[in-house]
Amino acid sequence: MTWTVDIDHIAGILDGAATIEPGLNAVRAANWQGKSSFVTAVEAALGTAMELTEGADSGRVHLDTPERSVTVRLVREGDGVRREGTPYLDDEYDVTRAALFACLDADNPIREAIRRGDDLEAVLLRPLDFENIDERIADLQRERERVEADLSQAREAKKRLPTVQERVTSLEEEIAALREKRAELDESDDDAGDDSVRQRLSQARSERTRAEDRVERLEGSIERTDARLSERREELAELDVPDHDDIDERLESARADLDAVKRDADLLQSVYTATERLLDENRLDLVTDVEREIDADAVACWTCGGETTREEIETRLDALGTRLAELRAAADTRRERVEELETKRERHRQVTSRRDDLQAEIRDLEAKLADRRQSLADARDRLDDATDRVETLSAQVDETLSTLSDVESEIKYREAELDDATAELETLAERAARTDALEADRADIRAEIEELRTRKDRIERDAREAFDEAMDEIVTRFETGFETARLTPDFEVVVARDGRETSLDALSEGERELVGFVAALAGRDAFDAGDVCPLMLVDGVGGLDDANLHTLVDYLRERTEYLVFTAYPEYAAFDGREIDPTAWTVANDGSARAD
Repeated sequence: MTWTVDIDHIAGILDGAATIEPGLNAVRAANWQGKSSFVTAVEAALGTAMELTEGADSGRVHLDTPERSVTVRLVREGDGVRREGTPYLDDEYDVTRAALFACLDADNPIREAIRRGDDLEAVLLRPLDFENIDERIADLQRERERVEADLSQAREAKKRLPTVQERVTSLEEEIAALREKRAELDESDDDAGDDSVRQRLSQARSERTRAEDRVERLEGSIERTDARLSERREELAELDVPDHDDIDERLESARADLDAVKRDADLLQSVYTATERLLDENRLDLVTDVEREIDADAVACWTCGGETTREEIETRLDALGTRLAELRAAADTRRERVEELETKRERHRQVTSRRDDLQAEIRDLEAKLADRRQSLADARDRLDDATDRVETLSAQVDETLSTLSDVESEIKYREAELDDATAELETLAERAARTDALEADRADIRAEIEELRTRKDRIERDAREAFDEAMDEIVTRFETGFETARLTPDFEVVVARDGRETSLDALSEGERELVGFVAALAGRDAFDAGDVCPLMLVDGVGGLDDANLHTLVDYLRERTEYLVFTAYPEYAAFDGREIDPTAWTVANDGSARAD
């Protein structure tokens, strides 16, 4: 159950730590030893104070409690101080209650008001400002209106339940009677045998439907076949078959002529190539006799034996080259002719093949069209027959079917009505079942609204009663110079001395201190401050002698789980745990608060 506090540059403590045990925790020290700064550090951890050491840029206080641990860091920001981290109390309402009724240091607003002789209404009732009573009442009023509307519906549903139940019962009886009538009609038709009129009518209608579908499909197929036949006839009429007159003979003759020219060119090419090589390599002596002379070589012709010269041979070779070029040109001409004739023959073959295909397809389409037209005629005959039978049979069953149809329609209509009535009955039953719960909710809301409306009066009454009770105990325990004190309806403190009312100004410093603590304790009880902060911090108590100070401490320790109390060392030791400040490092130059 121990609370541990670790302090770094908070108020006048540069570095320090302490533990707070249940009961009294007294800090007895002289000025500038950090007793008030310790209280400020604990307040910083609670969330009710933000005081850095003078000249420090930042500080920190860490608090470990049995419930949780918190770390608060204070950072100087311009002329102010900014808090980082979540303190022990982070709700503004809780912080206000703790600041007024748990942190009873020298700067406590209630103690200051008593010292000045002010009335206490504004300060003692300050937590009410954070309860948003008017807004909460408005929210509850809106909730009450919603509950009352639901309650009105529930009561109306409860009234309507018998009527709707009767309607449901009546509809169930009507439907049962209609179903019996339908069964009778079905039996009367079944008595006609397995091949009843309705069955034959159903079969006839099915046959008519199938015949209609058959006619529709055949008509569509005939339309598509006829369109395709027209397309093929048009294509055949537009097809132009080229003339085939003796093209094979002409192609054969052209190919023979080309082969002859190619053979002549090849033969001449051989002679030309051999002769040209003999001349280029100067080897005429391989095929004939050559006589070397000064002006020209004499050569014997190797074919006829006659005498010639190299120049004449070269001249003849040039003539051969010219002839060879003529043969090649002739071969190209004949090759083009062959290719032209081959193209004509292939075109003739393709067109002829397409003509034959079209003629065959046209014959098939004509045959298919004739078959389908015949099938269409047969299908139309079947459709006419089925239609006649449907009309004949319909005339026989119209009356029965009409009656049966009316009965079935009436059954469906009544069943729909029954569904609606049943759903309405269920809804009404659900609403009616909520009547008691809604009435209880409305009563709770009304009570809560009334509680909120009277909360301020009740708090004021509780505070005055707590003040009176605490004052009675103080007067009993202390030897005060006044008989009693009370709070007026305006929260002005009135003191009775020597049987007469007097103001706070007539009291001594110590007596005003006692009245201040009584007022703070009254607020603590009225606002249940002990529930959110089981700790009470007391500092800067003046005007009391040793005995009265010890009496005050004993009184306060009975009112809280943890009490931290500061005092000067000249006071006698307290019956409780003492916190030793000598291990703390404090700002002892007087520039910061370290008393």
